[in-house]
Formats: sequence, C-alpha cells, structure tokens
Amino acid sequence: MEKYFRNLNLLEILMKWKMHLGIITLVAIVLSFIFTGPAFIKPRFKSTAILYPSNIKEYSDESLTEQMLQIMQSTDIRDSLINKFDLIEHYKIDTTKKYWKSALYWTYSRNVKIGKTPYEAVQIDVYDIDPYVACDMVNAIIKYYDRKIANLHNTKFNEVVSMYERYLNRKSRELDSLQNRMRYLSTEYGLLEYEYQTQQVMKGVLGTIDGNGRVNRAEAERLRKNMEMYGGEMVMLQELIKQEAANYALIKKDYDRAWMDHDRRFTYSNIISHPQVADKKSTPIRWVIVLISTVSALFLSILVIGIVENSRPATPKS
Repeated sequence: MEKYFRNLNLLEILMKWKMHLGIITLVAIVLSFIFTGPAFIKPRFKSTAILYPSNIKEYSDESLTEQMLQIMQSTDIRDSLINKFDLIEHYKIDTTKKYWKSALYWTYSRNVKIGKTPYEAVQIDVYDIDPYVACDMVNAIIKYYDRKIANLHNTKFNEVVSMYERYLNRKSRELDSLQNRMRYLSTEYGLLEYEYQTQQVMKGVLGTIDGNGRVNRAEAERLRKNMEMYGGEMVMLQELIKQEAANYALIKKDYDRAWMDHDRRFTYSNIISHPQVADKKSTPIRWVIVLISTVSALFLSILVIGIVENSRPATPKS
C-alpha cells in the first residue's frame, strides 16, 4: 500500500513538471539530431570481406584461421596500409603532438576490424568517410596478407633450396674427382672394362693382337701388371661412381621439388565475400543516438526534479 501511494506521489510530481519535461525532451531531440548531423559527425561507410586461409600450414597449436588473424593484425600490414593510404593525413593526425602515433594507431583500430566468424572464416571490416577508400583498404589488407605469406614461404624454401644446392655442389665435386681418377687410370694404364680385360688376360688374348694375328705378349704383360696394381681401385671407383650418381639423382629430385615450392606463385586466401563500395552510410545511426540522448536527458531531469522536490520543506497539514 505504501508503494502504491509512493507511485501516486511520483505521478503527481511528473504532472506538476510536465511542461518542463516536455521542453527538455524536445530540446534533447532537436540538439541530438543536430549534433549527429554530417556537420558534426562525418558519416562512415563500411566495406566487408569474408575469406578462408589457403595453401598454408599450421604453426604450433594455432588453427589456420588464427594464423591468418595474427598475420593480418601484424604491424607490417598495418604500417603498409598507413603508408599506402597516407592515413596520417587522411585521419587528420597532428604529428606535432607528443602521442600522435598512439592517436594514429587508436584511430586505425577503430576503423579497421579483423575478426573470426562463427564458421572459422576471417571477416575484415573497414570503416571510412570515403566508401571507395574503405573498399580499397580491404583489398589492400588481402593483398598484403598474400605478399607476407609468400615472403615467409620464400624465405623458408630459399633456405631449403640453398641447402640442396650446397649438397649437390659437394656431390658434384666428389663425382668429378672420382671420374678424373678413373680417367687417369684408363689413359695411363689402359684399364677400361676390368671384368672383360681379366677374362682376356686369363685366356692370353687380351684383345691387342697385332695385324698378323699374333698375341702382343709385351702389351699383355704390361696390362697384367697394371691390373694387379690398380684393378682393385678401378673396381672400387666404378662402384663408388655408380652409388654417388644414384645419390645425386635422388637429391636432385628433392632439389627440383624444393625449387618448385620456392618459385610457386600462389594466393593464400579463398575470398568468399568480396568487398564492395557501400552506397549507404554505416555510422552514425542517428535514431539510436537521438533515442539514447533523449532518454538520458529525461532520466536526468526526473532525477533533478526529485532532488528539488525532496529538498523543499514539507507543507504542514491543517
């Protein structure tokens, strides 16, 4: 019952001050409508892109989407956008102030939003007073993201390619050394086909018969001595060359694959929704601001009226 009479008392006060409250409400509506106009708050246009990562590998425990977010939010991409679109001038940042960089980065973070959707895609939202600039900035973020991933991959694959090149050069020098030694034994000591020559020596024919069909005994004896001295080395050289050539071919295959990875020209994002030039402003939403301002002014007015009424001395009852 007491609550009922208290509500009646509140209604009586509101009715008593209804003219003032009406004027305050009207003034709040008019002022909030004026101060949310383009002359005071410039309208901002929004451009959006939705994309998924592509052609990349996970690092540590990050998902591919989280990795994409980390890279798009990196200082490299932020600074590239600041330079490309001259955002210091565009955002009217006063560089004579002490904390102008903090003001620049805060304005950038207010206008550039990069987050994750419920479906594990990445959403890029850019707000700007120029709808074309907003759209171009979204495209630039995607472009710089692809470029940064390509640079990271090229750096890594370049290390792999360099490793294989050093290995192949070393193997090539080893093969050349073995082949040079075998060539020396062939030219200086007449060792060519060890197994075949051994058979001929055993038969006493050797394949060096002179024009009269006689066996060249002196040449046969010379070859026999050479084979005794260098035959084992010749066999070892032939086997080593065969093994080293096979190893070289395997490494060359891996090298070619690493070079293909290094030289590839991929994009690293699948764009689901491309950015578009907005034809309608995104902020400010004037009716929301007007509503909040009006309700706030009305509530504050009622609060002040309540204080005024309670501060008055109570009227003695007759």
